[in-house]
Amino acid sequence: MMLAKKQKMQVEADSEQQATPHTIQARLISDTGEEAGPPIDLPAGITTQQLGLICNALLKNEEATPYLFFVGEDEIKKSLEDTLDLASVDTENVIDIVYQPQAVFKVRPVTRCTSSMPGHAEAVVSLNFSPDGAHLASGSGDTTVRLWDLNTETPHFTCTGHKQWVLCVAWAPDGKRLASGCKAGSIIIWDPETGQQKGRPLSGHKKHINCLAWEPYHRDPECRKLASASGDGDCRIWDVKLGQCLMNIAGHTNAVTAVRWGGAGLIYTSSKDRTVKMWRSADGILCRTFSGHAHWVNNIALSTDYVLRTGPFHPVKDRSKSHLSLSTEELQESALKRYQAVCPDEVESLVSCSDDNTLYLWRNNQNKCLIASASFDKSVRLWRAADGQYMATFRGHVQAVYTLAWSADSRLIVSGSKDSTLKVWSVQTKKLAQELPGHADEVFGVDWAPDGSRVASGGKDKVIKLWAY
Repeated sequence: MMLAKKQKMQVEADSEQQATPHTIQARLISDTGEEAGPPIDLPAGITTQQLGLICNALLKNEEATPYLFFVGEDEIKKSLEDTLDLASVDTENVIDIVYQPQAVFKVRPVTRCTSSMPGHAEAVVSLNFSPDGAHLASGSGDTTVRLWDLNTETPHFTCTGHKQWVLCVAWAPDGKRLASGCKAGSIIIWDPETGQQKGRPLSGHKKHINCLAWEPYHRDPECRKLASASGDGDCRIWDVKLGQCLMNIAGHTNAVTAVRWGGAGLIYTSSKDRTVKMWRSADGILCRTFSGHAHWVNNIALSTDYVLRTGPFHPVKDRSKSHLSLSTEELQESALKRYQAVCPDEVESLVSCSDDNTLYLWRNNQNKCLIASASFDKSVRLWRAADGQYMATFRGHVQAVYTLAWSADSRLIVSGSKDSTLKVWSVQTKKLAQELPGHADEVFGVDWAPDGSRVASGGKDKVIKLWAY
């Protein structure tokens, strides 16, 4: 009887031992052999996600970094027990788990001025990087457009032809043409390779050009069509190859302040008549009028701006310029895929800002977008597009903030101000990441290169500055 009882206890003890989850003493070490901390007891069932949390905590990372984990040669894909053969592991010893940060693209905050490029004889009013980030164009009050060589950070071409201030410049999504619009209402197309004018100026507008927008690459890889917004209250669509106006979209009762050509065949315009309008690009038919603002609408932005701007290029991932070997069809396909990834239902989020001190979010596709707004109240504010929730105010400028640009990974914002400084703000920490003094007067234009490598700024002091990490 005693024997049977003893056996029973033995069996219970055995089954208990099998049921208890192994805890394993492990040490997290980097691939160079540095320890993240002292050895810790880990349950055998710990997942890679949980290991990631522990690793980030031990390393005191401000931003969570994704890691890969290895035991010996084997990567831990799901959990530790799936990778380790627990029966053969000596639980007395400490197991080394090697962590490796995963490669994640991050734009680094620009910290220094790499060059100051004089050349313009008057204020720099507008500037824009090309879709692949290789070229920079600027428009100035001296009536010229300048193209800058970013490898040598020197002027490349001076394009003369306008008779008045150049108010806006816009690159075609294939990067092979540049359009500029001036105060006299004329638009000129330039060849960035030669700095020469292509065809005759596009004339028809009776007042200054406020904004230019090209048809997205995935809709027309030839990049023949251009939309212009003018102070005369019209938006015109041009065929830049024929040099003709295809359509005059009239409907606003005051100056058109901005135009955006969306990826689903719609054109959006904002106006001093306090409305935003949505048109069909194929025939210029008005689809909708968005009214609500109590004052001039100054600007509009789409959730798809970045992906439409860069079109067939993937300036971040494609550092090796592999797009050069692709056919037009393949490039169009890749541009369409990139657009659909950002905007699967073809409903673009549209936001407008007005002199009534408000932003209106008109259409919303529930994506994870953030909206940044700059104001004459000296602040930059951050909003969540999904529900319009206000998130943060960035304070630091001592005068009006004129202009903003996002970094390619949406983690940083650069602002340019009347106070002559640029400031880089971190979305993560909601704080100032970098102060960039250097300009001698008001900053009118900033742009962050689509590949994240640098920022360009220009303004009243006639100098273009390039900033890098």
